[in-house]
Amino acid sequence: MRHDPIPAAGCDLAGTLRKQGYCIVRNALPAAEVDALDRVLAPVFDATPFCEGGFYGERTKRFGRLLARAGDAERFVRHPEILAAAQEILSPWCDTIQLNLAQAIALHPDALAQLPHRDQDMWRGTVGEVEYLVNVMWPFTDYRADNGATVIWPGSHGPNALAKEPPHRPVVAEMDPGDALVFLGSTLHGAGGNVSGRVRRGMVVSYCLGWLKPYENQWLAYPPAIARGFSRELAQLVGYQQHRPNLGNYEGRCPSVLLEAPVTEHLAAIDALRPDQAAMVADYVAEQRRTP
Repeated sequence: MRHDPIPAAGCDLAGTLRKQGYCIVRNALPAAEVDALDRVLAPVFDATPFCEGGFYGERTKRFGRLLARAGDAERFVRHPEILAAAQEILSPWCDTIQLNLAQAIALHPDALAQLPHRDQDMWRGTVGEVEYLVNVMWPFTDYRADNGATVIWPGSHGPNALAKEPPHRPVVAEMDPGDALVFLGSTLHGAGGNVSGRVRRGMVVSYCLGWLKPYENQWLAYPPAIARGFSRELAQLVGYQQHRPNLGNYEGRCPSVLLEAPVTEHLAAIDALRPDQAAMVADYVAEQRRTP
């Protein structure tokens, strides 16, 4: 089975993800934009202590809240083709998708290889039928086999997540800044070990079903005082929108009311239903009104 990277423009990214569980998108954004974001985050990388625990990695640094730390991160989080593919992949199981996390990662020399895992396993849902998550790995430095580039198992996604062994041997997702590795939450993967003398830096952005509890608590990461500075679309992506029916509301209203000034103290709750539910409720109410 052949596993090909594809260009950023004019590709069927969602189709490739369904076929092999991952895809490397070459030149998804200009390398200069990646370098600029890396430079903005450099002081945070320096100040962040190493992780604790075998999964996160004791020679690894991680930090989130990237949209509050660097305005340019929105260009990555809202990449049009990647975001559209994530929506296409996840929309059969949700009304809206949401940002699951935006996390910067640095693997330092002597970092051990990460336990192969599937990110969907953070939720205890049905396996093999539902896709819960779409991941995007954005390299800030070169990703090579010797410095801990992501190792991924093609074809290990979807129903094959139930198999005892992946159907294909793993591949190393070698990339340059500007490339993006997109893969499903059901795809087996893990960071490689860093046996080089170089630090491997990058960012992982992921999107999940809008009714799930995300990895990063978005409303704490981006409270209203911060989210008021976001574009409408970005604010929605980090949780300032309801997921029908009525999920994630504030006083029975879309939480986007918290981004308005002034915020009204007392609000009337308003239905936020799917069309099928709205029709059912309307028929039920109409029948009662017709009854003497």
